[in-house]
Amino acid sequence: MDVDISEKSIPVFSALDSPVRLKIINLLSKSKMNVKELSQELGLSSTIIIMHLNKLEAANIIRTEKQGTRRISSLRVDTINISFPKQLYVPYDSKNIELPVGQYTKYEVSPSCGLAGQNGFIGKVDDPKYFMTPERDNAGMVWFAKGYVEYQIPNYIDDDQRVEMLEVSMELSSEFPFSNNNWKSDLFVTLNGKEVGSWQSPGDFSDTRGRLTPSWVYDDMNQYGILKLFRISKHGSFIDGHYANDTKISDIDLSGNSWTLRIGVKPNANYVGGCTIYGRQFGNHNQGIKCKVYYSNEGE
Repeated sequence: MDVDISEKSIPVFSALDSPVRLKIINLLSKSKMNVKELSQELGLSSTIIIMHLNKLEAANIIRTEKQGTRRISSLRVDTINISFPKQLYVPYDSKNIELPVGQYTKYEVSPSCGLAGQNGFIGKVDDPKYFMTPERDNAGMVWFAKGYVEYQIPNYIDDDQRVEMLEVSMELSSEFPFSNNNWKSDLFVTLNGKEVGSWQSPGDFSDTRGRLTPSWVYDDMNQYGILKLFRISKHGSFIDGHYANDTKISDIDLSGNSWTLRIGVKPNANYVGGCTIYGRQFGNHNQGIKCKVYYSNEGE
């Protein structure tokens, strides 16, 4: 589950603010249980247990099903990721660019793979030939088990300006046929061939529906990812503010008309678990691949 610091996430935080509900979560992590079993295990009345279950279900942390007269509860999530606001003050001007996730210019992918738009799949699923269909610009979700996709970031920096730092943010997850909430994948990002960093995705999530994911997408198919921020500065490269490697902004040739951004999974990674990239009106964050270029005027 992916939550942020906003009012819509309050039900999740509220549901976790109880020792009893935490005990219920721990019990359900081992097996499904009915109200009577939970009541006996915790020494509480069925009425109180139901009250706590209702709060957990309202937060989408558990699901319940009826078996005759019994109410069976089970966990829906095994991970809750909290996205904090990422604000950074820098004494530079900036330019913002957003790329649609389907606007890649080069690719090398292996099934399971595919493209999805607002009204359904784009081209044939699990057939890499369709990754170059002109309709790919309409994709809101791109996924592949192995390989990479490349995007061209337009260079809007003038000759008398100098790039001081660059940030790229995108919503990512692993890729498993349909989905698998526990499926690690080591995803890498490079800019003009220079390594920016590698991030280990914990899974390909379908424990809850993505807030923006279209209704036609099956419940057990990729639903959302985790928003990641890659930053290249004069001090090195960082992922969500944490040091990633020694690649500095000065190490990258940024003189061309565009810069090549590659995202994928290396064949020799510890976890080759695929990659899913979420764009606008998919997942939990209504954005494509956002690029923010910080620059200074060399005459100043």
